[in-house]
Amino acid sequence: MKIAPSILSCDFSVMGSETERMEKAGADYIHLDVMDGHFVPNITFGAPVIKAIRPYSSLPFDVHLMIEEPYNYIDDFAEAGADIITFHVESRSDIEKTIEKIKAHGIKPGLVIKPNTPASAVFPYLKDIFMVLVMTVEPGFGGQSFMEDMLPKLKLIRDEAERQGTEILLELDGGINEATVSKAAQAGCDVCVSGTGVFKAVDAKQAIKRLKELSGDIA
Repeated sequence: MKIAPSILSCDFSVMGSETERMEKAGADYIHLDVMDGHFVPNITFGAPVIKAIRPYSSLPFDVHLMIEEPYNYIDDFAEAGADIITFHVESRSDIEKTIEKIKAHGIKPGLVIKPNTPASAVFPYLKDIFMVLVMTVEPGFGGQSFMEDMLPKLKLIRDEAERQGTEILLELDGGINEATVSKAAQAGCDVCVSGTGVFKAVDAKQAIKRLKELSGDIA
């Protein structure tokens, strides 16, 4: 399993060095949660901040847009250095047009579903995207409790992707830690986003290694 530390849990006064620290600790992706204060009840950071920390890591930047009109900002996040851009099916932007705009920049597109959104919402788009991110908390704030009843969505999406003859990466975000990562792995998760579980650990490298061990990646 791949581990994507969420910058939302880092020390914002030294975001560049925090990003670098995660790469040295063995992270696979850097997860960046962008919130606009409208789609979710919180505000984080935008494209200029991502652009500023991009030189500090060669890892793929996994940018999760929790914003009302993602279509209007794809160019900005592409220019900032995003490698993967995921956006919500619940947003106001046209899904197909937004996917195509992401692809036009040579970036991998993905879709995100909130806890109350059924897995079937992404089925029409599976052949056109790289990843589906299933939220295991209500998006907007870090440090929330893991919603285990979201896990069956992974199998539903995987089964539908196989039926359509396409491959998809499945990502989980919310409450991933040593107590929950094995359940995520068993449910078929490919990428786990972990915020406080990694950034607040005494030793981030050991924390990431432990998550991978518990997911079955390391014997």
